[in-house]
Order: sequence, then structure tokens, then C-alpha cells
Amino acid sequence: MKHRKHWALVVVAIAALLLTTGCRDSRTIPMADGRPQITIMVGGLEKVIYLPAMLTQQLGFFESNDIDVKLLGEQSGATAETALLSGDVQGVIGFYDHTIDLQAKDQCIRSVVQMSDVPGEVELVSAADAAAITSVADLRGRNLGVTSLGSSTDFLTQALTGKEGMTTADYTRVKVGAGQTFIAGMNHNGIDAGMTTDPTVAQMVNSGEARILVDMRTEAGTRAALGGLYPATSLYMSCATVDAHPEIVQKLATAFVQTLQWIKTHTPEEIAAKMPPQYAGAGKDLYVQSIRDSVGMFNGDGLMKPEGAQNVLDILGKYSKNVRPVRDRINLSETYTTQFVEEALRTPRQ
Repeated sequence: MKHRKHWALVVVAIAALLLTTGCRDSRTIPMADGRPQITIMVGGLEKVIYLPAMLTQQLGFFESNDIDVKLLGEQSGATAETALLSGDVQGVIGFYDHTIDLQAKDQCIRSVVQMSDVPGEVELVSAADAAAITSVADLRGRNLGVTSLGSSTDFLTQALTGKEGMTTADYTRVKVGAGQTFIAGMNHNGIDAGMTTDPTVAQMVNSGEARILVDMRTEAGTRAALGGLYPATSLYMSCATVDAHPEIVQKLATAFVQTLQWIKTHTPEEIAAKMPPQYAGAGKDLYVQSIRDSVGMFNGDGLMKPEGAQNVLDILGKYSKNVRPVRDRINLSETYTTQFVEEALRTPRQ
């Protein structure tokens, strides 16, 4: 009797500990009135590279596919992946490279919709340093802005400078986030150059505050800078969730594929008109320009190109402290799947 009472107390204590520590089962997806309730964290809702997230909501494709989706903004992809691993969100719109980096840490994360084959990132140089920095080689000894250490912009910065024989000991990486914090860092001598996206790129270039050093918004620019494709914007989820809820993942994939197809058949002006008005806070014309300059990065079908996945592994195998020691055991087939997108592409458009 004493032993039964003892174990009962142990079970109660463990249950209380799990509740207080906020432990969640990543496979669990809440339901309401028979509809899945999905929370997706986006590595910067206002960034054009992640435009398909909000556009899908604005076009009503989540609703038409019988799912309710809540979008949360977060400026760092590294922070978003933490929220995914903790079970606070069911999915992340972020860079594909996180799936490889996390596999190196024995975490299984899978891209289920690959929205772009290129990063959509630009290395900007401040106007004050533009005369002295005319090539990547000139970044030696400089303060370089990245979203955060361990972020995709960090890996890309290392890849760019690495081609010029540099390591992180040859410059200083500065966490400046994105948007206004990036602009403030560049305009107040916090960084000499840095990696960011539209609409920040359009805003700073048009105002004369910065100029473009490296442009990875196109396939040609990306191949020149990185030696190949670098698939970036994706919807990734924990493998446990994907395996446990394929029917829900299919609904999400179908919604995003519909958006990618819609983007390819509409003008930047039409796309901008669908987005929340506050996204054009720096001016409607500037926002349309930023979409026009970056929209070509979206692939239109959601499919991963194996060549691109391999190039991401090659780059992380050199520059990610997590991936480098274990690169030979990384299984790329576990980092993405095309099955849901292929099914969505077979479904007639409504």
C-alpha cells in the first residue's frame, strides 16, 4: 500500500512539473469546430521574401482549404526554430537551411513547401563606406550586419566572405535584426555593410543611404555569389507533426501552392494591393518597387530542386559550426519532401 501511494505521488509530481515547464507534444494540433488551428511563425512578416505567408491569408486560401492559421512575426529565423522545437508553433516560414542545421543537432525538421530557389538577400554597403567598399574583398576588417548569430544571413555572410579567403576572425558580425533596427545600425555607424531584404533594400537605396554590393534576389546573382542555388523561403515543420498529420499538412501545402501560382499570374501592383496597408508604410510606390525587385525569387510551384539542397549542405558544411563536424552523416532526404506539393499540383485550380 505504501509503495502504491509513493508511486502515485511521483506521478502527480511529474505531471505538475510538465505543466509548469510548458512541455508540449509537437505532434498535437488543436482543433476547433472540426477545423485544424495552426500557428505559423514567420521570420519577418513584412519582408518581401516571406510575402507568401500573409498573401495566402489575404487571398483566403487557408480558409478555402478548411484550416485556420494564425501568423506570428519574428525577426530572427533562429528564434522561430526555437518556438517550433518547443511546440509553441506548428510551422515556420523561414530559410530551408535551418532544417540541415537542426539535423546536425539531432532534431528532425522538414520543409514541406519550398517557395524560393534563391535567398532574396542583398549585401548593402552604407553610403559613408561606399567608396572604400567596392567588392566583397573590401569587407575585411569591417563590421557586418546579420539578423542574428547562427541565422541564415550569418551563414550567407560567411559564405560570401569565405570565397575571398576570409574567416569570421577577419571581420566583426553584428546582430542588427531587420527593418528599422538594420537601418539604424547602418546610419549610426554600427555596421559598415550588412545583409537584408526588401523593402529595406528599396528604401535605403532610393534614399541614397546605401548601395548594393551583392544581389541574391535572382538566380544569376545567387549562382555568381554562392556557386549555385540556395533554396530559402520554405514552410518547415517538425517531422513528427508531418508524419502524424499528413492530411493537415496537405491542406497547408495546397494553400501555399495556390498562392505561388497566383503570384506568377499577377503584377507587383496587384500583389501589393492584396497586402495589409501598413506594409507600404514607407510609401505605396516604394513597396511596389520592392515587390517588383524581389518577386522573381518565388518559384511558382513549391518544389525543391535537389541541386539547391545539396549546395546549401555544401555551404553549411563549411560555415556552420553545427554542421561542419557531422556533414557526412546529414541525410538531405529527411530535410524536405515534395509529396504534398506534388499532390497540390495535381489538384485542379479552382
